[in-house]
Amino acid sequence: MNIQGFQKLTLLDYPKHMACTVFTGGCNLHCPFCHNAGLVNSPCEAKSQADEVLEYLNKRRGILDAVCITGGEPTLQPDLEDYIRKIKALGYKVKLDTNGYLPRRLQDLIDKGLLDYVAMDIKSSQNNYHKAVGFDIDIEKINSSVDILKNGNVDFEFRTTVVKNIHTVDDFKEISEWIKGTKKYYLQKFVDSGNLLSDGCCAFNDTEMQEILEAVRSNIPEAEIRG
Repeated sequence: MNIQGFQKLTLLDYPKHMACTVFTGGCNLHCPFCHNAGLVNSPCEAKSQADEVLEYLNKRRGILDAVCITGGEPTLQPDLEDYIRKIKALGYKVKLDTNGYLPRRLQDLIDKGLLDYVAMDIKSSQNNYHKAVGFDIDIEKINSSVDILKNGNVDFEFRTTVVKNIHTVDDFKEISEWIKGTKKYYLQKFVDSGNLLSDGCCAFNDTEMQEILEAVRSNIPEAEIRG
């Protein structure tokens, strides 16, 4: 398991839980606004901290109650299932962050009861997905993951990082039509981490974010802005 770092405590990454967040190396997308560029461009330069994380979790049993697995893209990890089993054997709930581009892997983990919560990124509207991920992709793979979550029994959220020069209000109108019926959809305000994959990304202002939120709420009334 290629883990390139971990945050020992978060109260934000898993709703209503005290959690630890682990960051896996490598990604199958190339989003220009990605704030973890090092995990995408150089995922194997540092030694994995997988064993260190398990040792930490063993010591924190009864204090922490969940683990968030993020990236990079965790579903690329060939031993992800085995690692999740080790985490759950310690008594923790597991939240997976994913871009949804490996729907069969996502379905398998859900079918085996290994996930308690899934946060899937919706990068953009279907027609403009390529602008947000860096190349033309098979959008049906994203569609499959959306359907897996909407029609399944695992708790989930969809979320989109909102980036000027990548997105328009119309993109969010289309996204809201696409994922209509979901209860939890978050618009994440872009923040420049200083470690992006590309230049030229910037945030919408608060007024513009509210305009986007209102466009989304016509189809998803409980949508919220995060961050």
